[in-house]
Amino acid sequence: MQDNATEVTAAGIARLAGVGRAAVSNWRRRHADFPKPVGGTETSPSFALAEVEAWLRKQGKLAEVPLRERVWQQLAGHPEGPLTALVHTGCVLLLIHERPTVWLDASAGSDARLAAMLPGALEKVLTPRVGGVRGRGGTGVGGARAGVGVGVGAGAGGVAGGGVNAAYGRPAVSGAFGQAGVNGPSNPPAVNTGSASPGVNSGSETSGVNSGSVASSVNSGAASPGVNSGSVAPGVNSSAAVPGVDPDPTALGVSPAPTVPAVNSSPTASTVNTPPTVHNDPAVHNPASVGGDSAVHNAATVHNRPTVHSTPPGTPAGSPPTPALTPPTGPQLLPSAPLLRGAAELAAEIGARQTFEFLLGRHLDANPRQYTLTPAELAGLMADLAGPARTVLDPACGTGALLRAVDPRPGQELYAQDNAPELAALSALRLALHSRATVRAAVGDTLRADAHPGLLADAVLCHPPFNERNWGHDELAYDPRWEYGFPARTESELAWVQHALARLTDGGTAVLLMPPAAASRRSGRRIRADLLRRGALRAVVALPVGAAPPYNIPLHLWVLRRPDRTPAAPEVLLVDTGRFAGEARGGPDWEAVREAVLDAWRAFAREGRLAERPGLARSVPVIELLDDDVDLAPARHLPPAAVADGAEQLTQVRERLGETLRLAADLTPPPADPAPPARWPLTTVGELARGGALVMRTGGNGGHARVPVLTDHDVLAGTAPSGTLPESEEEAVLTEPGDVVVPVLGGGAMARVIDGATGGAALGRNLVLLRPDRTALDPWFLAGFLRGTANNRQASSYASTATRLDVRRLHLPRLPLEEQLRYGARFRALDEFERALRHASRLGEQLVRGMYDGLTDGTVAPD
Repeated sequence: MQDNATEVTAAGIARLAGVGRAAVSNWRRRHADFPKPVGGTETSPSFALAEVEAWLRKQGKLAEVPLRERVWQQLAGHPEGPLTALVHTGCVLLLIHERPTVWLDASAGSDARLAAMLPGALEKVLTPRVGGVRGRGGTGVGGARAGVGVGVGAGAGGVAGGGVNAAYGRPAVSGAFGQAGVNGPSNPPAVNTGSASPGVNSGSETSGVNSGSVASSVNSGAASPGVNSGSVAPGVNSSAAVPGVDPDPTALGVSPAPTVPAVNSSPTASTVNTPPTVHNDPAVHNPASVGGDSAVHNAATVHNRPTVHSTPPGTPAGSPPTPALTPPTGPQLLPSAPLLRGAAELAAEIGARQTFEFLLGRHLDANPRQYTLTPAELAGLMADLAGPARTVLDPACGTGALLRAVDPRPGQELYAQDNAPELAALSALRLALHSRATVRAAVGDTLRADAHPGLLADAVLCHPPFNERNWGHDELAYDPRWEYGFPARTESELAWVQHALARLTDGGTAVLLMPPAAASRRSGRRIRADLLRRGALRAVVALPVGAAPPYNIPLHLWVLRRPDRTPAAPEVLLVDTGRFAGEARGGPDWEAVREAVLDAWRAFAREGRLAERPGLARSVPVIELLDDDVDLAPARHLPPAAVADGAEQLTQVRERLGETLRLAADLTPPPADPAPPARWPLTTVGELARGGALVMRTGGNGGHARVPVLTDHDVLAGTAPSGTLPESEEEAVLTEPGDVVVPVLGGGAMARVIDGATGGAALGRNLVLLRPDRTALDPWFLAGFLRGTANNRQASSYASTATRLDVRRLHLPRLPLEEQLRYGARFRALDEFERALRHASRLGEQLVRGMYDGLTDGTVAPD
């Protein structure tokens, strides 16, 4: 079913038609029947997707919108924004993944019926898969009812079937203190079915929560003003005039009325169960097992660490952690119905998990500045360093990349928290779709309000925010997590390090991505020293430049372990993988980085020390690092890499340079013969593509298989494929010999013909591939004319910070194939000459750098 309300921007229209944005602007000016804007702004209007699709098809510019593109445009143009649309879509995809027959039944009728049936069905899937916030106990998504009607991380507590504030793991409110609690004793009555006792907070004279062992049940009376009763009497934290949720017994527990607000949505409603003594008792949150659900929270402390489980300062007393995901209501889902049907259709083709990854990846690619992502290769390395684990925590989960990289195990539990509600919700859905593990995700500031204070995890993976000054320095001065010293205001990363250690079981491993300054800043030297003395810091790995954002800085990995005993002669592993850096945006050589780091770490973990590997790794006795600076930067403690055969190697480089220079001299073009300006009939790449003389494709998808990726830098520098792309469900564009590849950013006139050595590589971002029909078009003729400076200038558009090339507007002459081959042969000779010059330049740089290094380290004599 097509959604007439879905809007699409000019950029979306260009993507639909496979043209540049300039072409869309031309259509608007030249065609009076082009659809009129229905939203947006004067400078960035939006159009109805259905009208645009019909117009494109009428003009012959579109045969059919691919299903993937239609679903993406519906998501991107959702009236509540793409993030809300992603959450709704993810919930339904999880339902399709877990209970496909339920979806088929719900989607058989109208959109209104679908929206009415979904919340109840979603709750039954989300509760067991996404779970509650077990750091303080509890089950379900914010309780049994989970605050139905709250969208993403709205903070509503549960209403029944687990009690108000059920996230604390007690069978009912105040049940931990021996009282029957809300919802009665061990067999609580169902909602709206019990006796005539008044509901909680229903009046000033009503028996309050914590009133004793015979506390009345919530909503237990048919005539009482309980929650969901449909009366105007106040329910639990509800507005006095709120109509009952579930007024229709046939709607599977959904609120179909469009005006029904969420339960617990009143900002002025009094909070249930907030006596100051509930979370001030030092024995609270000390269960005898990880994430324990005991009704009485005064069990013996775990691992003799009674302070670790205390509620951190800054957490409001009695406030439950906010679950990351709560089922949306029927009115909230109704505008998403066409999108949900389209996503289900796409899931039938490629799978529910793949559909969500595709949509999430497109959203992240469309908003690169809004998110700090952890590359998949780096996430995999961090997970491998942590090793196999049953319980894993990521306290700054972002989009869930780190937890997604964890190897699955039976009975696995993944804990996550993020301060951004939308990211926490998307992480929960992504992880639930990716594995069978129970996902327990929460929203909140981890340092100020930890959602998992009772957790002792086997592993912690974290990519924390860097250089954060407002991390809670003033509020958290006496927090028990600062076991190794109170971090300075400028040392937020060391606060995250200690938080990770506090959430580990004894012997557990934490891996954190850190800025290099954290290894050497003087303000953190005392904490670093204590981490070393007590054997908590086990390794520091310097990554190559370009491993993760910010890409211009060589970030570090810190590997930590919760000490179960203090080592007699502790050593720390230092690894420097800077030698594996790629060129510009190509990224590092991840295979080499992975092999070097894991080999060194596993050998060190077995023996407790590592023999010196010059320029790469060594284990250093802790006593050598405990000076005034406690500088842990690996490069400062590793011996330099040995110059292979010293002067002999430089001699070989010099000989190769001489050969290359002689080759370049032989390939130098002959003197140019003057000729009058040619007056050819011209065509454009766009016209050739429409006529079938060539096929035009854009890059940027990694696909399933791990293959080398040709980047725009590789094309500009004339080097071999050096990039990587995250795996995606959308097929990668693979190059073939004879293809012509053109970069679209940067303003340079460049085109490259793919040869046999480069063929088979995936096409990277910001590249356009042209595959000519060899019977009509010579590739070298095509590439040569596309490199003309004037040609590129007329086909380029300019922004404030970048130049973008519209490849469809590039010109080339209409010439017979025989004449094309003459030009093509000359262009090919120029390409060989250019390659020789580039090779000579690289060898020259290598020789100069080797001479400087050899002279300064003594391996080359000055005479």
